[in-house]
Amino acid sequence: MTWNRKHLLDIESLSADEITTVLDTAKAFKAVSQRAIKKVPALRGRTVVNLFIEPSTRTRISFELAQQRLSADIVNFTADASSLKKGETLKDTARNLEALNADFIVIRHSAAGAAHFLARTLNTHVINAGDGSHEHPTQALLDAFTIRERKGTIAGLNVTILGDILFSRVARSNIWALTKLGAKVTLCGPSTLVPRTFEAMGCRVTHDVDGAIRDADIIHLLRIQHERQRKTMFPSIGEYTQLFGLNKARLAKTKPDSLIMHPGPVNRGVEIDSDIADSVRSLILEQVTNGIAVRMAVMFLVNGGKGAQEITGG
Repeated sequence: MTWNRKHLLDIESLSADEITTVLDTAKAFKAVSQRAIKKVPALRGRTVVNLFIEPSTRTRISFELAQQRLSADIVNFTADASSLKKGETLKDTARNLEALNADFIVIRHSAAGAAHFLARTLNTHVINAGDGSHEHPTQALLDAFTIRERKGTIAGLNVTILGDILFSRVARSNIWALTKLGAKVTLCGPSTLVPRTFEAMGCRVTHDVDGAIRDADIIHLLRIQHERQRKTMFPSIGEYTQLFGLNKARLAKTKPDSLIMHPGPVNRGVEIDSDIADSVRSLILEQVTNGIAVRMAVMFLVNGGKGAQEITGG
């Protein structure tokens, strides 16, 4: 299947075939990244603006490296050094960037729906790098890529997402991606952060952490999203760690081949013991590495690329 979308705004609207097309294309780009010369000319002459209105380290650097490897011209834009500080609207900022002949806008914004708004407003390609508590599509794609690479398939796997589900855009995008690809997804955490309403997305919801991770093939941990919470959702960090943190005693009760994931930033000693984060069962750094290939694939496809066969010459 080929890709025919102008933007990447979410995972919810993608089909399983479209997700698989991204993963297959990313596999081809990962092979390119292992060559001595890592660059390809796919976006030569194209200008990409990284419009990050919310702080980011991994996602912004990953996108920038992906763009460099695709030979794009790159403009990095931060809110603190822009007219947004003077009251300019997001719409006016984006239209000015388009008037400067930007071909792509990669946007991270604290407001849910910001990427969709730009896609309706502009003719430029828009890629969502995270919008509020809504979605983070490239994170879910790189997570799916990492799982498929290590487990061979996603269909039939038991995946437990543990932590702050309510305020997590990563959780929502992962739920959509993993269920579309045939995984069985369990959500676990405090009842205030994992409401039953998520069952409507095709997940199992539980507040029993030991039961949630016992048969999991993948344990995907999430940090507490303090910056998005308007009130304290549990008594203390210490209590959260005691009741829901992944420690050695809990890990000992899981399947020996279960793997640990985390989108970062990791709060060591809170949602995960430091030793576990650095263990051979942890895929955290693999996720970071795979993010470059996945984001190369997304920009390549959005720009009109035909998929893995175009990269490999097959």
